[in-house]
Amino acid sequence: MEFIDLKSQQALIKEKINQRINVILDHGKYIMGPEVYELEKRLSIYTNTKFCVTCSSGTDALLISLLAKGIGPGDAVITTPFTYISTAEVISLLGAIPIFVDIYPTTFNLDPSNIEAAIAYAKQKKITPKAIIAVDLFGLPARYRLLKKVSEENGLFLIEDAAQSFGGNINNVKAGKFGDVACTSFFPAKPLGCYGDGGAIFTDDENLAEIMKSVRVHGSNGYDKYENIRIGLNGRLDTIQAAILIEKLKIFNTELDLREKISNYYDLNISDNFTKQYIPKNYFTSRAQYSLLANSSQHRKDIMQILKKNNIPSMIYYKIPLHLQSVFKNLGYKKGSLKNSENISQRIFSLPMHPYLKRVDQDIIIELINNIN
Repeated sequence: MEFIDLKSQQALIKEKINQRINVILDHGKYIMGPEVYELEKRLSIYTNTKFCVTCSSGTDALLISLLAKGIGPGDAVITTPFTYISTAEVISLLGAIPIFVDIYPTTFNLDPSNIEAAIAYAKQKKITPKAIIAVDLFGLPARYRLLKKVSEENGLFLIEDAAQSFGGNINNVKAGKFGDVACTSFFPAKPLGCYGDGGAIFTDDENLAEIMKSVRVHGSNGYDKYENIRIGLNGRLDTIQAAILIEKLKIFNTELDLREKISNYYDLNISDNFTKQYIPKNYFTSRAQYSLLANSSQHRKDIMQILKKNNIPSMIYYKIPLHLQSVFKNLGYKKGSLKNSENISQRIFSLPMHPYLKRVDQDIIIELINNIN
């Protein structure tokens, strides 16, 4: 049994992907070829955003966004500690300071009610709050109505980290549409993934889009690669990856429907002995992962050991919240600082989740974990 089954998906579209790749091999435009611009147009239409800027990874999408906004030393960026390191490392790479705020115990997403205190804390440390990076965890969009309100009231740049949530929505507004910019990842394991690294940034701000296009190509002026007008990076998406994503996007909505059916089956049949991620009314999650809370860290350990003995893979996202990781030790956070994040990190685990998961395999998983006390 696979945790994520990419082989079944590839079998469906292998011929079309090969045709796309052969076209690229013929025209030879491996960097910023026509397929890159075709993909950007398709992604922009899908998310109903005016501009899409593809790039080399979800991490670079965040980095490019912060660079474009001029975030740097002396600035603070507010974010969640219950996420992958890339969300916060881009802040530190630019010399800014991440300020971590706690999450909801139900959705596992950043709790906007904690942001005012984070702003006050940043000012007390004599650093200037400039931005918020909200993460759409496991595919569920964060609470953007409240996040937008607090960001506008405090003049903060709002970034949606949609690395896991592409395809999700709130009231039919797609992930990628929230915030001043939204960033996503096309890492192979994501709901929409390529066969390498890739990412994209979405915005309705034309000026910001032009700056980000410049940043992704070493700060180029747009027409002469040897005339650079700002500091940038090599953040382009390979043409072959763009072509793969074009074909995957064509089956993406079908795969989202399959993910929802599989998730609903888990929800209905897994015992109430486990806490499931709460999905608010009118929110749709792309189900990048299907995650549960065990009763304790020992309970989780027991579950994962039994699954392993039965050749069923499971994962932990995320076992150490960022504020307690060694790399951020200098920020001064202690155990107990952000209780929800710490509690959930001790209990969370994820089950196999992909569009091609068979019902018989789901039944085996469900029976096993339901019988663990």
